[in-house]
Amino acid sequence: MPDEEPTLSEDERHLARLGYSQELSRSWSSFSNFAISFSIISILAGCFTTFGQAWNNGGPIAISWGWPIISGLILIVGFTLSELVSAYPTSGGIYWWASKLGGPAAGFFSGWLNLIGLLAVTASVAYGAATFLDLTISTISTGWAEDYSLTRVFVIFVVILVLASLANIFSGHLLAIINNISVWWHVAGAVTVVLILIIVPPTHQSLDFVFTERINNSGFSSGAYWFLVLPLGFLLTQYTITGFDASAHLSEETQGAAEGAAKGIWRSIFYSAVGGYILLLAFVFAVQDPQGVSDGFGAVDVIFGQALPQGWHFMILFISTAGQLFCTTACLTSASRMTFAFSRDGAIPGSAWLSKVNDAKVPANAVIFVATVGMIITLPALKSIGGVPVAFFAVVSVAVIGLYLSFLIPIFLRWRIGDDFEAGSWTNGKKYKWMNPLAVIEISIISIYFILPFTPSGVPGNKDFAWSSVNYAPVLTIGTLIVLAIWWHLSAKKWFTGPKNTIDRDVMEAFDD
Repeated sequence: MPDEEPTLSEDERHLARLGYSQELSRSWSSFSNFAISFSIISILAGCFTTFGQAWNNGGPIAISWGWPIISGLILIVGFTLSELVSAYPTSGGIYWWASKLGGPAAGFFSGWLNLIGLLAVTASVAYGAATFLDLTISTISTGWAEDYSLTRVFVIFVVILVLASLANIFSGHLLAIINNISVWWHVAGAVTVVLILIIVPPTHQSLDFVFTERINNSGFSSGAYWFLVLPLGFLLTQYTITGFDASAHLSEETQGAAEGAAKGIWRSIFYSAVGGYILLLAFVFAVQDPQGVSDGFGAVDVIFGQALPQGWHFMILFISTAGQLFCTTACLTSASRMTFAFSRDGAIPGSAWLSKVNDAKVPANAVIFVATVGMIITLPALKSIGGVPVAFFAVVSVAVIGLYLSFLIPIFLRWRIGDDFEAGSWTNGKKYKWMNPLAVIEISIISIYFILPFTPSGVPGNKDFAWSSVNYAPVLTIGTLIVLAIWWHLSAKKWFTGPKNTIDRDVMEAFDD
């Protein structure tokens, strides 16, 4: 062993101290690590696909005031996770930290919440990309627009997942290059969209409209505006700025991970928050007919149709669609690494198969698994109510709740352990004493809002109640937690002991020495 030590990098030695041998290819730079989280957040995806959530629930102020406020809170969440990944830079990320700080049960629940969230988010982003690709083609093809169907969108969705899977399986280094390109596409694309919306529209809204106008298309009374309607509008931000835990999941493939992955998390949030805010303000300023946007259910494409000639309209949709395709590829990468790591520790049925890597040191089986599950859970999107796959969007809500609740567990445990926590090279210092509880509160509140009805007709007992308006998120979320709890008590607690070592204990102790 002494003869081999000099050949190992500090990253490999750090990983060995945590109990793992270097199985994945460590070919990602710190910039590439930042790039994947930035790509998954994707302001060219979330800001476009969930704009209507804020417009209908709050109006312009849900964007002009809500975005920076919620972004700031999410940045606090990011700082707490950055400190954790610096101390424990492993692909398991979230569940590994929870296991280390709170034991096997904490790791088990955190891991499954994180995995479920990543699986569903990957599917939802791919479906959103398919929807926007279909919409983009429709702007230049009348026949294509007239033949619209959810079946066609689903077929496009499957093709996108297959192509993203091939990109993931081919080479880990190729993925790093793709994500590097994605960063510049998002930056240049967002700048281009903003410039188009500044220069081309014939008129723009006033500052007073953008920063004071209130809209309530939710159906709830105006008396519920501040404590129910407007907070629901804030979900635009929460939907968009998620998936930044990818920097943790790719830490075993990142050079200088203790610093690079930590910075990748908080920087991806910060730069996305700034860029997304400018982009969203450009949308609101470009509105020509506010009532027309409301009549179009708050869809951002209505704004483009009002303000732009067809050519510019097409260009903006093309830029967004390409960004969403980059985002899909990055989501698949992150979810497959989480699957690989969780399987490596025996937590998923079929772990022996899912934890294998191919000759390119890529967890190809995990990639296939994530893509296949994504296709299956998206089948409800083939059915619709009024042309909209309502049930599927409830699954999207569950995905975001799953991700953020999985963050909450290790954030709380790190706060509880206090000054006994062994920090890495990147640390929040004493600021953890207020950052961590604030992050826990933010996640708890937003998770409650995600399970509330979005319209009065979705409230049980309401005279206009309709099952088609029900937000199924609470049923799915609570149901998932119940299933996990039963599984844990009847079986999992007997065999899941937390992260397993892939190198000998004697080797780990040698590195500690």
